[in-house]
Amino acid sequence: MPGVMSEAPVMSEAPAHVAHRAARARRKGRTASFALSFALEVSILAALLAASSAPTPIYPLYQDQWGLSALAVTVVFSAYALALLLALLTTGALSDHLGRRPVLVGALLMAAASMGLLASADSAGSLTIARVLQGAATGAATSAAGAALLDLENPRRPGRSALANSITPVAGMATGVLVSTLLVRFVPAPTVTVYVLLAALLLTQAIATVFTTETAHRRAGALRSLRPRVGVPPPARRTLLAAGAAVGTVWALGGFYSSLGPALVRLAAPEAPQAALGMVFFALSATAALTVWALRRRPPRATAIGGCLCVLPAAALTLSALHGAGLPAVYGGAALAGIAFGAVTQGVLRMLLASLEERDRGATLAAYYILSYLSMSLPAVAAGAATQHYGLGATSHAYAITAALLALAALAALTASRGGAARPEADRFH
Repeated sequence: MPGVMSEAPVMSEAPAHVAHRAARARRKGRTASFALSFALEVSILAALLAASSAPTPIYPLYQDQWGLSALAVTVVFSAYALALLLALLTTGALSDHLGRRPVLVGALLMAAASMGLLASADSAGSLTIARVLQGAATGAATSAAGAALLDLENPRRPGRSALANSITPVAGMATGVLVSTLLVRFVPAPTVTVYVLLAALLLTQAIATVFTTETAHRRAGALRSLRPRVGVPPPARRTLLAAGAAVGTVWALGGFYSSLGPALVRLAAPEAPQAALGMVFFALSATAALTVWALRRRPPRATAIGGCLCVLPAAALTLSALHGAGLPAVYGGAALAGIAFGAVTQGVLRMLLASLEERDRGATLAAYYILSYLSMSLPAVAAGAATQHYGLGATSHAYAITAALLALAALAALTASRGGAARPEADRFH
């Protein structure tokens, strides 16, 4: 009997021990699955934005081959941004109803198709059509991927998703410009090779997305959500109103450097090598990404205010480039504009996303990107039209002065508003 009694606890504990190990293994499996899904969503955002900026170093080639004017370049650029806007207005909340995965797969396939059209483009018209399709695909995917990142937030690392939503787009744009510039310099037929490589990447991501776990609960109202409207919950609405001028200013600068940056380099430094033309936007997007990372633990409202302050010396440097300072001033102005871009976008996004329910994430991100891309596209088209009549030099002066005035207005709005203050938990980044 003693022997039997001594063995009884072992027999009763064994199943519990096995169950504990099985539960721990399941938790580890879920954690690994979420980590892989998070990495995939980050890569999707990066690839889409890399594809959006890849044409920037190629615009001078198109201008030389097809005789495109500055207005034509800004129209091609803005066709992408306006199509993206329309997609955000109609599909921005679609993933809140259908789920993230089907929206992302469809958008990635559409983006890959747009790369095929870009590779075969032979005129400004075909280039514009391709960019419209690309913009629609990017708009459909941007809010879905951004919301998926929020769904995959790790409670042990609060704020990581908001940081990824801030840093990934600008890092993707920087990568797209850099890779495209290198391919233009070293690879034959760069106007084809760039887009073929991007198409292959986007198709691979679409296949991988099919096998990920859905993070959003399906709910009724998918067709109703396609009606163009912007729905933002009251706390996020107050933040967006207070920070709207700041967002508009930095995205307008991004649009200028992305579309007319190469022409500005050519005007300020005619002897500059071909690679320097497209790389000016890399200077902006790379410093923006570094700024987002460097300021990730700073209070978001103060970060946005600091970004507005950086617009003033950025405008001054850009103007000095047109008065003899040359290439260093152009790149210095672009780098400061990048710091402003990174600080404002990171600060505002963290304030917006501090406390959102799952059902509001897609729509709120859509509203933010609608404001952003509207600010990026319309001023760029206006600048392209003004260049036709008054020249790039006069247009650049007007653009820089307007950006500085908007930055001052944004500073006043952010300083005066109390609704833009971030919640304490939004500042904890690990």
